[in-house]
Amino acid sequence: MNTIRSVCVYCGSSPGRDGIYLEAGRQLGHSLARSGLRLVYGGGTKGIMGAVAEGTMRAGGKVMGIIPRFLMNREATESALDRLHELVVTDNMHQRKHRMFEESDAFVALPGGIGTVEEIVEIMTWAQLGHHRKPIVFANIKGFWDPMLALIDHMAAEGFIHTAHNVKPLVVEDPDKIVATILATGAAVDAPTGGVSSVIDKM
Repeated sequence: MNTIRSVCVYCGSSPGRDGIYLEAGRQLGHSLARSGLRLVYGGGTKGIMGAVAEGTMRAGGKVMGIIPRFLMNREATESALDRLHELVVTDNMHQRKHRMFEESDAFVALPGGIGTVEEIVEIMTWAQLGHHRKPIVFANIKGFWDPMLALIDHMAAEGFIHTAHNVKPLVVEDPDKIVATILATGAAVDAPTGGVSSVIDKM
């Protein structure tokens, strides 16, 4: 039985310098909606964040935005936020990240900056510690994540990832294939994908 109902997407609140990144966001959003999956994301209405949300809503999908109060006027506009199906306003980034984890059954990292890296690395850290088995995808648009993936391989080769079997991010280059990959992986997971909340809360 497939346990995937909601997918968290981490990505930049800026568009980047290549239009292919925005298009990938829109394509992913459309694929989520087409498959009946809810988008969970950081609530931004600009950049790639906005493209993912727009792609999902235009295709009739549901969107949950989770945004800290102090970022509401930096990464979004109030009128755009009103269009989301669900909006959660947190007091800080820590609360935002925990709520995104709790609401999601899988995670996708589209191109983004330091914040995007920090978010997906934290999810990988929790997987390495055995606190969840939710699918993790690097959307490697135009090879964007190649340096990051090379670093992970380097850390493993040098003996710094001792439970590599728990850290197996999926790498997908075609945004139209991300959802299918997540669904196939979710169907193959034979254990609960949720984490141990009492442990995760301490992290």
